[in-house]
Amino acid sequence: MNTITTTNFNFPGQKSVYRGKVREVYNINDDLLVMVATDRLSAFDVVLPKGIPYKGQILNQIATKFMELTSDIVPNWLVATPDPNVAVGHLCEPFKVEMVIRGYLSGHAAREYAAGRRILCGVTMPEGLKENDQFPTPIITPTTKADNGSHDEDISREAILTNGIVTEADYLILEKYTRALYQRGTEIAASRGLILVDTKYEFGKTKDGQIVLIDEIHTPDSSRYFYAEGYQERQNNNEEQKQLSKEFVRRWLIENGFQGKEGQQIPNMTDEYIETVSERYIELFENIIGESFVKADITNIQERIEKNVLSYLENR
Repeated sequence: MNTITTTNFNFPGQKSVYRGKVREVYNINDDLLVMVATDRLSAFDVVLPKGIPYKGQILNQIATKFMELTSDIVPNWLVATPDPNVAVGHLCEPFKVEMVIRGYLSGHAAREYAAGRRILCGVTMPEGLKENDQFPTPIITPTTKADNGSHDEDISREAILTNGIVTEADYLILEKYTRALYQRGTEIAASRGLILVDTKYEFGKTKDGQIVLIDEIHTPDSSRYFYAEGYQERQNNNEEQKQLSKEFVRRWLIENGFQGKEGQQIPNMTDEYIETVSERYIELFENIIGESFVKADITNIQERIEKNVLSYLENR
């Protein structure tokens, strides 16, 4: 199946291109950013060799939907979505931290806990928890925003302020926005029969100094969801939770001897496995958004995106 794993557009007024793990961002006249969500899949901060059909469309459409559903509580960078894989927004200066918020002991937090550590990013995790238990209150565990190819690193609030990565005044706003977004995301997830387990947010500053939400929000790449039905029963029985996130990809990689560590080989992803990943992403979209997923025409994705973005830039 056709996928888009890299782009090489040349739009009018284009100043530069930033290529992230999954998205490629075009700077237009130091005013707008055209963000193309590719079908690349990353795990353990490594981009896997094959694209996942429709993944970029799914991420982009979930993110833009949640931008709309949260714009009343937190301002965001979004201006338009001229193509299923594209979001256009205001040029912002990103903060060099990602705001991770966790409502449950899962993923990285659970792995740290299992290793005997009780402090994560300067936050104390209570004793007596087992994997996937709910925290008494959600905890914020920031990470540094790594350059491409580097690993994000856990960092405490105190270290962020001490090192001047973010000013205290700005950081207080980031924390406030993070908690507000997680609360809204939790409510929306509950209405869909889901639990928003943990997620991360990225913020930037516009030219006029306003702090806004940027990049993705509440997507399977940035968030972990459990099915609410049967959650407590599974916990009581020490069973794995039924979840919607890309954790299933991480688990598959771990089972096949890969965690992004030096010297490890990425296991071969067969076409059959890639198709199952695509199906899982579509399932996730439909559960999170509560609507059927409409597949875009992928006959020539590059041509489609270029045509739609050019039309938008010419007519705005």
